[in-house]
Amino acid sequence: MSLRAVFFDLDGTLFDTAEDLGAALNHVLMLNDMPSIPQNHIRHVVSDGAAALIKLGFDFGPEHPRYAVIRQQLLDFYLQNTSQYTQLFPGMRELLEKLKENGICWGIATNKPWAYTDALMRAFTFPEEPVCVICPDDVINSKPAPDSLLLACKKAQCSPNEALYIGDHIRDIECGNNAAMQTIAAGYGYIKQDDDYACWPADYFITHPNDIWPIIQQHIL
Repeated sequence: MSLRAVFFDLDGTLFDTAEDLGAALNHVLMLNDMPSIPQNHIRHVVSDGAAALIKLGFDFGPEHPRYAVIRQQLLDFYLQNTSQYTQLFPGMRELLEKLKENGICWGIATNKPWAYTDALMRAFTFPEEPVCVICPDDVINSKPAPDSLLLACKKAQCSPNEALYIGDHIRDIECGNNAAMQTIAAGYGYIKQDDDYACWPADYFITHPNDIWPIIQQHIL
């Protein structure tokens, strides 16, 4: 494989967004006279979105009569506070610089809706802008379906076998496999406590963003 593009999941892979998502949950808990939850407990569920956060904080799901109101409170607060605490994971900016130096483009394929993704991305600058930011709004089927990565390849003008996809959830790895793209499982991300990412069907397994570049170097001709 001659590598032309690297695609990232967003939350838990490129950005450490857990503290802002946790702050949104605790804000809504406060509004509803509920006790706050420690960030280290929230971190393990943020990859599963608002429903998982509400289940953790309120112990009910979409069938509950208050769910829609609580969900809207959570999303409204988060949209206004997507980047108060969020940062690129350590080593990620250096990685993006190396990709630029080597003529490899990068992009994002996420299940985070466009409104929140756009608000977050606007708060940051990068060594080089992403060639694409693919959200569920852009495709018919979200991850683990391959649609987002196939669209990302179209934007990057490459084939799936000329790209790598990095993610911290098994659906990311399944998405890559469904797109016939090699994958890297990001063990530093938001892995559930009862999940063993080393058992996912990925091509590579890493524990820190600094582990990504040596893998990429293997695919530079």
